[in-house]
Amino acid sequence: MKEPLIEIRDLRVYFRTIYGDARSTDGVSLKIFENEVFGIAGESGCGKSTLVEGVLRLMKPPGYIKSGEVIYKGKNLFELTEEEFNKIRWKEIAYIPQGSMNSLNPVLKVEEQMIDAILSHTDTSKEEAKQIALEALDSVGLPEDVINMYPHELSGGMRQRVCIAMSTCLKPKIIFGDEPVTALDVVMQKLNLQTIMHLKEKIGLTVVMVAHDMAWHAEVCDRMAIMYAGKVVETGPVEEIFLNPLHPYTEGLLNAVPSLKRKFAKSIPGIAPSPLNWPPGCRFHPRCYRKMNICENEEPELKLIDSERYVACHLYNGGNWK
Repeated sequence: MKEPLIEIRDLRVYFRTIYGDARSTDGVSLKIFENEVFGIAGESGCGKSTLVEGVLRLMKPPGYIKSGEVIYKGKNLFELTEEEFNKIRWKEIAYIPQGSMNSLNPVLKVEEQMIDAILSHTDTSKEEAKQIALEALDSVGLPEDVINMYPHELSGGMRQRVCIAMSTCLKPKIIFGDEPVTALDVVMQKLNLQTIMHLKEKIGLTVVMVAHDMAWHAEVCDRMAIMYAGKVVETGPVEEIFLNPLHPYTEGLLNAVPSLKRKFAKSIPGIAPSPLNWPPGCRFHPRCYRKMNICENEEPELKLIDSERYVACHLYNGGNWK
């Protein structure tokens, strides 16, 4: 069986509050393989962004990593010192942050920001770093003079591509994109998604794409995970999930997407629960039209249903669980 490039094992990322711990990401396990595009979808507050920040050790107080492992090349990233992890970050594992258009420093030119990122993670000279930055800007379709501009002189789409260039300039193995094109119009969304996919092929990237928009996942992802209330409730190949959703929550997400086949999109009743007080049993049961008595008391495990489909739902107790 093919070994994953990166494996997340029972990751729990919590936030300390005066009311107790908010269990934002609460026991997530995923395997991501080399050269694939892996999507993570779910409602706001389900733990998608927290999951990525936890994997990359970007949590700041009051957030903290409660437990879990992230295995990369046989090493648990959580056991590395900050200095050891800094040798991997950006060079092998990179990140496009949520709201990345606004993550650039407004008082520094693009050149200073890109060179600073390169010098922080390599031993190269400043002249070599500038050349790497220029090549990275060219790879995302930006002209050379962008390097001498301030962020406010660029359009939203151009700032986004600068962030993509910064994330890929050292040719990492895997890149985590947290809503990387959300704040753009549909034309620029399409262009920047194409840019990421072009870089995937050019430098052999593995891409993890966090997004609300199910259409993005349908267009660019090979496999995906559906998250709800801090947990993964379903994983599998994108085409199979869209054609045959197994979990009622996945079905609800797909029914909420506008379609030419129906007059109105169908929303999921109720609201997402608070990470301070997840419901007992299946966390989706208060909103599920197919709930059973067992759903209210016993939490379902994420189990293999067929060769590539995993689902956490009591509806499949009679399936071929392994």
